[in-house]
Amino acid sequence: MQNIKNKKIHLWFPNMFEAKGGIQSYLFYLLKATNEYIPNLNIEVYNKLDKQQNKQLSVANNIKFYFYGNIPHTIKSIYFAWSLILASLKKRPHLILTGHINFAPVAYWIHRITGIPYWVVVHGIDVWGLKNPLKQKALLSAAKILSVSGYTRDRLLKEQAINPDSISLLPVTFDPSLFEIAPKPKHLLERYHLTPEQPIILTVARLSSSEGYKGYDKVIRALPQIRQQIPHVHYLIVGKGDDRPRIEELIKNLNLQESVTLTGFIPDAELVPHYNLCDVFAMPSKGEGFGIVYLEALACGKPTLGGNQDGAIDALCHGELGALVNPDDIEEIAQTLIQILQGTYPHALMYQPQVLRYKVINTFGYDRFQATLASYLDEYFQASLRS
Repeated sequence: MQNIKNKKIHLWFPNMFEAKGGIQSYLFYLLKATNEYIPNLNIEVYNKLDKQQNKQLSVANNIKFYFYGNIPHTIKSIYFAWSLILASLKKRPHLILTGHINFAPVAYWIHRITGIPYWVVVHGIDVWGLKNPLKQKALLSAAKILSVSGYTRDRLLKEQAINPDSISLLPVTFDPSLFEIAPKPKHLLERYHLTPEQPIILTVARLSSSEGYKGYDKVIRALPQIRQQIPHVHYLIVGKGDDRPRIEELIKNLNLQESVTLTGFIPDAELVPHYNLCDVFAMPSKGEGFGIVYLEALACGKPTLGGNQDGAIDALCHGELGALVNPDDIEEIAQTLIQILQGTYPHALMYQPQVLRYKVINTFGYDRFQATLASYLDEYFQASLRS
């Protein structure tokens, strides 16, 4: 292991600090775990979209950042790619780890020229149904593909001529210390004019027209049926985006103005209280690479519902940690949510908050993530030392 301390790794990330989302969170933990693999490992991070580091996040001194967010949009991609090529030729890292498939073709050509090996992280919809021949070739030539879910791995193996041995799982992780089980917050009940006994369904998602697959509109369409058996049910959607006018129109057309609240943006400090406000977390999506929000809800001890056609299958451990439904079946969504809220869903674990929390931490907590990545890096570098 001593010789590994002199190794250099270049990480190529789209962004990590100035935008919030599942990919950004994943890449932050990827950087953290890479650094913890061997203290003082020489790490350089090339960040395409951010302008600077988030000053609130502590980063080790052996990590050097290069930011390209200030480069004009019209030339940013070309400038970034050229910068990656020059840095690789000049500094000759021992491994390039690309945080997104969009960077893989550049890594492929660097590999062809220099022999520097590269890994590619695949998140989900970015590689499902991949047709771009350059990206396909880059995947085939990668030393390792890190998939955030078994679902995405299986789709890649089905759709691309990839060697199964080149794909390894590195599931999404989270910081368990940020989430806790707590009673419904009184200040949020008052804010939304709800009662402590009122059944509450929650979704946390960007309301983006490009991410309509999240399924919040399907939950809204299921509400009339749910209300027939649970009249006072209330649905909270946390998030903002350009899809809000469509959702507001849908709510109006179904006459659900009194049963649905669109909270808009909420600060990070209020996220956990919102999880604790609900009785069930529901996001019957069909385009999630994984879905970190499922883990967050489970860490707060909440019964959780996801779709059975995307990475939610992994997040909910094939139904062990939650309910999986057909995201296009309004009837199934409605009946499953009714069962969960009435306490009749045939899975006792859904009603054991502490056990839910323990299991999701044990399966997806950061310690497991760090150990898994360390095993991959150790295997790779030990093999390179022998060669």
